Amino acid sequence: MGKVTVYDHPLIHHKLTILRNKDTSVKDFRELIGEIAMFMCYEATRDLPTEEIEVETPVAPGKFRALSGKMLAVVPILRAGLGMVDGMIAMIPSAKIGHIGLYRDPDTLEPVEYYCKLPTDISEREVFVVDPMLATGGSASAAITFLKEHGCKSIRLMNIIAAPEGIAVVQQQHPDVDIYVAAVDECLNDHGYIVPGLGDAGDRIFGTK
Repeated sequence: MGKVTVYDHPLIHHKLTILRNKDTSVKDFRELIGEIAMFMCYEATRDLPTEEIEVETPVAPGKFRALSGKMLAVVPILRAGLGMVDGMIAMIPSAKIGHIGLYRDPDTLEPVEYYCKLPTDISEREVFVVDPMLATGGSASAAITFLKEHGCKSIRLMNIIAAPEGIAVVQQQHPDVDIYVAAVDECLNDHGYIVPGLGDAGDRIFGTK
């Protein structure tokens, strides 16, 4: 079973509290999503392999640790996942970016794919699937399935807020995927929204409501 990492850092808690506030502006909300993603990326990449390389400093040559050529990719689930990309790329600028477009059918709450564009070498990369909210788990699970169908073998899921129901679905359908979340909230309501959550992340990032 993949591990679930719930972040316990004062800066993340503080920024997440501002993010939840219904009066937080679109500008601030968008910036906070990126900042939290950057903090989360720092921890989620903690176990990436490194190797010693030789570098000459202004004083003397020496051998120091650097990433050992592990290729990375960030795949946001459209559209809200786009809000996390800049924060991720600030930490891992060499990563390639793919996109998976999904929407949730309002009646069945099941995900429907409308777009998928991935790097040609995606199967060789460590993939970080990003989406601010893990609600029912349907979209995340579908996105992970698409990636596996493209040959991806190492996938991690990063969400800012998750519902227990969503975590359970991903763990059941993809027990090999590690999940990283900033907070686990109480439950889902009858409309599939996380409670207390922060509302519709996509609308709040892009100012569409």
